[in-house]
Amino acid sequence: MVVQFYSSQVELLLKSYMLEDSSVLYTSVIGGISACKIVYDLSQGISPVYFKSYSKLSNPQKIEWNNRVISTFHAIFITLMSLYLVFWSELFSDGPPTNFIFRRSMLSSFALGVSVGYFISDLAMIIWFYPSLGGMEYVVHHLLSMISVMYSLLTGEGQLYTFGVLISEATTPAINLRWYLDTAGMKNSKSYIINGVVMFCSWLVARILLFVYLFYHIWAHYDKVKQLQPFGHFLILAVPSVLAIMNSIWFSKIVKGLKKTLAKRR
Repeated sequence: MVVQFYSSQVELLLKSYMLEDSSVLYTSVIGGISACKIVYDLSQGISPVYFKSYSKLSNPQKIEWNNRVISTFHAIFITLMSLYLVFWSELFSDGPPTNFIFRRSMLSSFALGVSVGYFISDLAMIIWFYPSLGGMEYVVHHLLSMISVMYSLLTGEGQLYTFGVLISEATTPAINLRWYLDTAGMKNSKSYIINGVVMFCSWLVARILLFVYLFYHIWAHYDKVKQLQPFGHFLILAVPSVLAIMNSIWFSKIVKGLKKTLAKRR
């Protein structure tokens, strides 16, 4: 009787919090991990052919090169999906019949699953090669992102705000390009300066101003946010706050770097 009771409780929990079609959960996460592996292998094979500087890199630099190719592909994918779902689709429109906090679709869940697969893969690489691919701040960033995205995927709660935060991945391609230019010895090139300006503008929009709007939106709709489960409520408030602090610290470094580069050009 006890076993049957707990079994029924587990079934109710799964029906309440998991996707109706669990195949979307499994295929999207596994697909995200598999895509990371495929992109990494493709980068290993293609980069030596099209980029002469790749062959001159050390093994740790080659690993980081290929890792950044993965993060660039993920950033492009999740940014486009997030922009569409947040600003162009009607999935999260503020109106009846249900609270937008609890809305989800097969497409939104699939996009989050792919992103979870990426964060699992990238975090595993960061830990395995620690600290060559990033220090503790990268581990914290990825853990927070993975936990919040996974929670939103499993429960369907707060997907609007999850995608709002994921739009900040729009800055990743410019950041990776800067590393490539630096590694290729092009710090004094015009491309390096243009990249610095683009990185500054994209970071200002996607990681500073967007977060200000995100906090305003949470405050304006707090009556609906309060309907979340306690852990979901905590994530909605805590994760963007911690990321906003980290984004501000990194942004100050970007500003200093841009000033230094422009001063050298003068």
